Amino acid sequence: MKIAFTAKGIDWDAQIDPRFGRTDYIVVYDEEADTLTNTDNREVEGIAHGAGPQTAQKLFDLAPDVLITGNGPGGNAAAALQKAKLKIFTGAGGMTVKEAFEAYKKGSLQDFS
Repeated sequence: MKIAFTAKGIDWDAQIDPRFGRTDYIVVYDEEADTLTNTDNREVEGIAHGAGPQTAQKLFDLAPDVLITGNGPGGNAAAALQKAKLKIFTGAGGMTVKEAFEAYKKGSLQDFS
């Protein structure tokens, strides 16, 4: 299973970014391969509209099974992500990527769907 996180950095100690569309990075943990990779998303910072759908497209390209974020995606991005059958969990704001992964495993994050 591949789990994506919105993050302000690129490793397990990075803080979860509460924003979806304007997250700095998307960090992906592949449980099967036991690898952690990241995608830089900072180019959406200057975009006035459409950051959420652009970030959603990046997420589609990464093909995770689960997304863990702080507050959750906004309107257009949320609709696109839910059609993709991606499981979305929120409530990880203030955690590190590692803490959010552990919270997910314990079932203590909120199901966004």
